[in-house]
Amino acid sequence: MSNEIELIKDPGLPAHVHRRADTDPKAAARAERQVATLFILSALGTVLLVYSYLFVDEDIFFFIPVLGNTNAHQLGLGMGMAIALFCIGAGLIHWAKTLMPDEEVIAQRHEFKSEDEDREDFVKTVKAGAAAAGLGRRPLIKRTLGAALGLSAISPVLLLGDLGPLPGNKLKTTSWKKGTRLVTDPGDRPLRPEDLEVGAVAQTLPAIAPGEHRSLNDIGKDAVLLIRLRPEEFNLDAERLSWTYEGIIAFSKICSHMGCAVALYEQQTKHLLCPCHQSTFDVTRAAKVIFGPAARPLPQLPITIDAEGYLVAQAPFNEPVGPSFWERSR
Repeated sequence: MSNEIELIKDPGLPAHVHRRADTDPKAAARAERQVATLFILSALGTVLLVYSYLFVDEDIFFFIPVLGNTNAHQLGLGMGMAIALFCIGAGLIHWAKTLMPDEEVIAQRHEFKSEDEDREDFVKTVKAGAAAAGLGRRPLIKRTLGAALGLSAISPVLLLGDLGPLPGNKLKTTSWKKGTRLVTDPGDRPLRPEDLEVGAVAQTLPAIAPGEHRSLNDIGKDAVLLIRLRPEEFNLDAERLSWTYEGIIAFSKICSHMGCAVALYEQQTKHLLCPCHQSTFDVTRAAKVIFGPAARPLPQLPITIDAEGYLVAQAPFNEPVGPSFWERSR
């Protein structure tokens, strides 16, 4: 018995089997038409997506077995994008498998760093590969692929419309204006100064006309906290002090960090606390930040009373409420 290790023999490569399209011009032409058809279907899928996005009403529903009531707008978007992406991918795969060169190439191992000559020949190799793919000899595929790729580029550009429209001044303004009464939330009951004792807190919203409804966007910006202190406890400049009334001060309830509700008030320390990230605001110093990640004080709402003795706004907030946004100047 020999102890020598027998070398593994090179099994070689199996005989190359040519595809039908390599030897039959009719098969090659048929495969070309199939690829072109897939690219045309891809383009039609993009057209369906664009049509559904622009012209199909979002409130249209119809019944489909198994799926049930289906939104036509969403179905058109989904089917259009699925057809566009699937058919362009299937067309490329079919093209590669049936028409692109099918030759076996052996690449010898070499150093990881390419030689200078290889780098210089890179562009030539790429051009040669492009020529071997036969794109120039198959104008039908070239034209339909260009149409499919060109139309597919419309989809992401079109869908960018869902990022807009730009907010304009909506983030800078609220429903508060001069003379707007402060009403309880909930209850919509107007407040008088005597309704609040020292140390009391009340959540309020701007009064609205009978029959009107507040939108969630407005509620998210308009919420105000009323807090009553003794006037001598304030540490404010003359302007800020004029925005209070008999020790009652009003701040936005929306945290200037991430927009959470600042709903916790410590009577002993006169601090407002945001429960989300623990930003802490000093009420006696115009809601100045004394702890936490918030970068700005809570906006203050100037208040006074009207002819009937109810608390009203002197003016809108002194600055935009809520967290930072791109167009914000302060």
